[in-house]
Amino acid sequence: MIRVQLSPHDPAFVQNPYPFYDRARTAGPIVYWEEYAMPCAFDAATVQALLRDRRLGRAVPEDQRAPVPDHLAPFYAIEQHSMLELEAPDHTRLRGLVLRAFTSRRIKALAPDIEQITAELLDALPQEVPFDLIPSFCTQLPVRIIARLLGVPEAMAPDLLRWSSAMVAMYQAGRSRAVEDAAATAATEFAAFLTAYIAERRSSPADDLISELIAAEQDGNRLTTPELIGTCVLLLNAGHEATVHSLGNAVKCLIEHATPRCALAPDTVAATCEELLRFSPPLHMFDRYVYADVEIAGLTLPKGSRVGLVLAAAGRDPAVYAHAEQFRPDRKHNPHAAFGGGVHFCVGAPLARMEKQIALPALLGRFPKLALCEPPEFADSYHFHKLDRLMVKV
Repeated sequence: MIRVQLSPHDPAFVQNPYPFYDRARTAGPIVYWEEYAMPCAFDAATVQALLRDRRLGRAVPEDQRAPVPDHLAPFYAIEQHSMLELEAPDHTRLRGLVLRAFTSRRIKALAPDIEQITAELLDALPQEVPFDLIPSFCTQLPVRIIARLLGVPEAMAPDLLRWSSAMVAMYQAGRSRAVEDAAATAATEFAAFLTAYIAERRSSPADDLISELIAAEQDGNRLTTPELIGTCVLLLNAGHEATVHSLGNAVKCLIEHATPRCALAPDTVAATCEELLRFSPPLHMFDRYVYADVEIAGLTLPKGSRVGLVLAAAGRDPAVYAHAEQFRPDRKHNPHAAFGGGVHFCVGAPLARMEKQIALPALLGRFPKLALCEPPEFADSYHFHKLDRLMVKV
């Protein structure tokens, strides 16, 4: 197996990881990434195959589970009940119950809310001075939608943002003790709020997702309170964090490529949003544990090992996409992996898609001359690929 070296904190990589992905894909399709001390897949075929292979999964094998440090106990008390970190049969049961509440009907019913909040945020944007679009628009829309979806007061948005940012930082490369302490504090506060709120909804159900999750039943099973907390935290952290970065990356891409307005018309916006997800996704890599020896691409991934799936590299694979390095809103064939795949395919994908398909046309329809005020720079936050800020003027 060929070995490659490049720190995810390297400044050139942070700003543009795709040249490294191209080199690794050419050397692969599976190469050993020294800094991560594990093999990684970079081409679309291998990434898609491994996403769907039931011999791999997210749950840490029992013989590799280390004791949880005391200072991280609150974080992992939530994490152990997250669908994202479970496999069958626990994952199957939990996902089935969640999908009984998180229905297409409930998601579609949020469209007027997305339109209303988008309009309010656009009305509030500065008209005469440059401003950062990330906190003023990209961050506010998804967190307010998640609040409405769950049924918690929108006044909680600042707390939800603070908790989400602190907990998601645990997934970034090279986390520090300060990051861990902040995540534990956020987990403690978030769990305390949700425990009280779930108890309130058990006695007084409402037309919101938390009430639906409480009522969801399958084969006599219901979600426990820890499972409800883990699910709500996952929906916030995954649904909010990824959508913020997805919107920021999308606006940057649309402006830099002088994308014509027709690309955001009702009959074309869905295809444009899929191309944006392929071309500049917010999440670049997920890993999997290997539960049984896997033979792939002439190599063996041994039981007990770990493998990285570089979703963003798969999205630029020239074996799948003509002119893969180019942003083409009218691209027809676009089977990207931005939402993962297999049994862990993102349950919030329909909501994330709808938010982009409503927000982007509204933003650029209201401000057709939206322009960058300075070259956007990406944050040192791998596995996320997100902007530090996005200074624009209307």
